[in-house]
Amino acid sequence: MSVVIGVLVHARRQEVFRQAASTITGTTARWGVHGAPEEVPDRLRELLSSPGVDGLLLGPHAYDAVRDQIPERMPVAVVRPGPLELALAVGRMRAEFPEHRRASIDSFDHHVIQEVATSLGVRHSALPYAPGQPVEEIVAHHREALRNGGVVLTPRRQVADSLRAEAPVVEVELPASTVRTQLQELALRVRADQAEDCRVAAGVFQIRDGDDVDRGRAALREFLLQDPQLAGSWVENRGRRGLVLFGHKALLERATSDWQVVPGLQRAERDMNVRIAAGFGLGPSVREGISLAERAVVRAEAEPYSCGFVIQDSGVIIGPIGGSGRRAEFAYRDHSAELERLARDVGLSPTTLSRLVSLERELHGRAVSPSELATLMGITDPSGRRLIRKLGTAELVTSEGSAQPTRRGRPTRLYRLRLGDVLGGSAPE
Repeated sequence: MSVVIGVLVHARRQEVFRQAASTITGTTARWGVHGAPEEVPDRLRELLSSPGVDGLLLGPHAYDAVRDQIPERMPVAVVRPGPLELALAVGRMRAEFPEHRRASIDSFDHHVIQEVATSLGVRHSALPYAPGQPVEEIVAHHREALRNGGVVLTPRRQVADSLRAEAPVVEVELPASTVRTQLQELALRVRADQAEDCRVAAGVFQIRDGDDVDRGRAALREFLLQDPQLAGSWVENRGRRGLVLFGHKALLERATSDWQVVPGLQRAERDMNVRIAAGFGLGPSVREGISLAERAVVRAEAEPYSCGFVIQDSGVIIGPIGGSGRRAEFAYRDHSAELERLARDVGLSPTTLSRLVSLERELHGRAVSPSELATLMGITDPSGRRLIRKLGTAELVTSEGSAQPTRRGRPTRLYRLRLGDVLGGSAPE
């Protein structure tokens, strides 16, 4: 089945995007072409209103304009020029304006500018990319930077047009190969999400106490069967006090509002005066899903109130979740394009990286041991050590000495998270 990608693109770059899309099989593009920033929201609404759009491909300025209007679960790729495009622009600058040795560069990430300028020996001033940066601010930066001469390197047509009469300008082009790469990655991510949604998830419900456990279990079973969100799932008895539920992962995510609500919990407490413990397991097989769900139920039964937990085969634990829509401890979503790129580079999921960003804010610069990080993330100690190693390889943590919690124990190293330093303004709120 073909993956349908909505492409939101400026009219002047439409041909490049169409050329990129024409060479990819198994992917169908639907086009939303705009000529001015104020048209972007209308084009987005038109794309989202057409049935079957699986993902969105758009440029950074269009994304800044409509990011709050994009559905939360919609996969998104933001196409931006990177090191290759900047290096090619430097080559054009040297060919077209050999008398100039200095460049004023805008709208690239800081690390991209440093990498290219250092490698190619370019003297430069830079205004790194920032969401919502006005054209007037960029133009003013270039005018100040070019007092002693130089060439403007910009991927923004409005900036280039504003400065052509005043200074040499090289407009950075976005080649079809860059667009094609982003489109392929987005299509692969959509297919991976679709495959993930089709995995079977399991839920185990236990009646913890009440005046009539048998009657409570029967009532809870009826509640679950009548829940329209669970239509298509399988519910059966599991022992005297329990029920087991099977369904596609996507179905259970919808029924639990993305793992924030336990279905039937409030009704069972209100109508039957019983307490419920619920566990959900996400694994590669039904057997593994049930095993994880049973572990999650044990966690839920340790709480003094009705609640549920979710355990994934990746080691992620979500909970406690209740019946009132209270947000779970680990429910983070706002993945910026920069965060998603960093997650791919590090080899972690955007969800895990987003949780680490949120945790870093809560720590306020305090260093933690791998074991404490594992506890805060709800994962095992070995998983915590592996996570620290990955973050260390990517220079997303710094070593801050060691601590000895007990007199007889071995010292443990401490680490400070520094994702905020790397992501800057791109980190999710």
